[in-house]
Amino acid sequence: MTRVLVVLGEGGHTRQMLQLLDQLGPQHEYHYLIAAEDRLSEGKIRLSGPVYRAGRPRSKVQGHTDSLPVAAWHTLRSLAQLLPILRQVRPQAVLANGPALAVPAALLGKCFGAVIIYVESASRVQQMSTSGRLVYPFADLFIVQWPALQAKHRKAIYAGRLL
Repeated sequence: MTRVLVVLGEGGHTRQMLQLLDQLGPQHEYHYLIAAEDRLSEGKIRLSGPVYRAGRPRSKVQGHTDSLPVAAWHTLRSLAQLLPILRQVRPQAVLANGPALAVPAALLGKCFGAVIIYVESASRVQQMSTSGRLVYPFADLFIVQWPALQAKHRKAIYAGRLL
């Protein structure tokens, strides 16, 4: 049984990830990582597993961009919160699809020897998300859902619309 840390984001990210997990089925040991501020995603989980929470590495206020020092501070805070979680879970794989929390989770997961699987959101047709651009260099499997996006990134695998 593979131990998988699944990173959920709010709204569409969670919906797409949970649909993907439905396709993967219950033969894996799922652990879920959700932003501390996210009050909806946990209630939508269909395949049981422990839920962990950590602060976002960047603000989620529409039209607001964190300054570099603020973004660095939030990222360090997220890494500090995630370190004991990853020590406890010891995931064999980290599965994510877009939320900012995916970046520090994937980075620490890689340090712990986990396989990093990143599925770029179906809404990303022409260019990667910020999280995708940051995870792409060290992802073991980087899946995109549009051929135009795969054509721009040699390491990406076009899998068609997964969801």
